[in-house]
Amino acid sequence: MKLKISIAVFLALALIAVISGLGVSANDAQVSIPLTSVPTFSTENIGRQGHFYVGGKWVGEPGKERMRGAMYVDVWVPKKIRHPYPILFVQAGGGQTDIALLQTPDGRPGWAYDFVNQGYTIYMMDFPGRGRAAYIPGLDGDLTPPRTGAQMEEVWSGGHPPTNPQRYWPQSKKYTQWPSDSPNKGKIGDPVFDYFAKTELGFPSSDDMEQLSADDLVQLVDLIGQPVVLLLHSRLATSGWLLADARPKLVKGIIAAEPWGPPIENAELDAKGPGHLWGLTNFPMHYDPPVKEASELQTVRQEKADGPDLDPCWIQKEPARKLINLAGIPVLNVSGEASYHRPYAHCVAKWLNQAGVKTEYVNLEDVGLPGNGHQMMSEKNSAAIAKFFMKWLDKNVH
Repeated sequence: MKLKISIAVFLALALIAVISGLGVSANDAQVSIPLTSVPTFSTENIGRQGHFYVGGKWVGEPGKERMRGAMYVDVWVPKKIRHPYPILFVQAGGGQTDIALLQTPDGRPGWAYDFVNQGYTIYMMDFPGRGRAAYIPGLDGDLTPPRTGAQMEEVWSGGHPPTNPQRYWPQSKKYTQWPSDSPNKGKIGDPVFDYFAKTELGFPSSDDMEQLSADDLVQLVDLIGQPVVLLLHSRLATSGWLLADARPKLVKGIIAAEPWGPPIENAELDAKGPGHLWGLTNFPMHYDPPVKEASELQTVRQEKADGPDLDPCWIQKEPARKLINLAGIPVLNVSGEASYHRPYAHCVAKWLNQAGVKTEYVNLEDVGLPGNGHQMMSEKNSAAIAKFFMKWLDKNVH
């Protein structure tokens, strides 16, 4: 029996080596490359955990009501709390859940462990219609499918440069941080890439998801009952801005790691047309002097961009209205050197500063963190990025 098991193990390992060495694609061999061991991480610094839902309401005619819009929440409390303000990870959007915070695709502990091991209480969410938060057909819009392998190779892993001129960004060639040493690095057949693809999900297209998620976040911080720090990333970052606007006294600082942008006009890959008409969001925020409609914000596009390979930003005409509820909250806005957000990422900080919100904009390569894309929590230097964030918090949030 032992001999048979040994032979089976040897053959499995040999098959993996052959597939990796030859660069066989998913279409050439229908083989799922297995994990070499069960991935586990120490929880010695975690004292308590909680798992619960907030938000949601019954919708539908009598007798056919359905619970819609609830948000799933994980909370980890360290045994020794070294920092007074919990971290709320407002991340995900186009296909991700809080799995991206738990483990990198190459098997290292994710940002959740980086922060809790340094004494931060952390909250992670699956937003309405995503992951463990119910998606309801007919109410939550169409379910947008996960990206294709070819699309993920372009925007996540640097597997190949963008082939569509409408989806091209000049900085893509600077990408270096995909966490794999496979011969097929960053492509279908790379075990790390294939594993990452398994974590991508469809996401709901309903127009009210931004506000629905913000309402859930407001309920969450009211439940927490103490000030928090927001770590915003990607599409649902817009809900974080709405939270800060609604509960400014409960937000002590914001790290905006490539939040969805830019202001006023869509520019993400081949997206065009109006977007984020309230500057940071698609839903109303509080400005001074007040505005009832987004069209009352007088905006103009820069005649010249702030630098090579950057997009001109939309800004307010002076005198600019102020985001009065965010004015007392320090913000760090960062961008990866090779990200498809790079051409317009700085426009978020420009809008914030003009609106009276003290915002520091940092290109990650300028602090010794080069070559990152948008999904930076999954990349090779993810722990170093988390360390940079915590250093900024120590200096700016008190």
